[in-house]
Amino acid sequence: MDYTLDYLKESLSNWVDRDDRALNLFHKIENHQFPNEEAFVEVLSEEETEYLHDVLRKEMAYAKNEQDEVRYSQLSDVFEQLI
Repeated sequence: MDYTLDYLKESLSNWVDRDDRALNLFHKIENHQFPNEEAFVEVLSEEETEYLHDVLRKEMAYAKNEQDEVRYSQLSDVFEQLI
């Protein structure tokens, strides 16, 4: 089973109190049944893509600093789809 979007949703939850864009992306994942991160990224607007790119850079840096290789890898999978 692929948990990539679950990791993304958890990362976005760290930002929902600070930014409505994070909340919108969180709800987009929660309210749709995307089969994978590729399908999710395909429906993003340019603004959402840019925002998520910035958030993922920060979240991946945190995961790397905490030596959480699984989290880093899962978030990296989404990040690669944004490029």
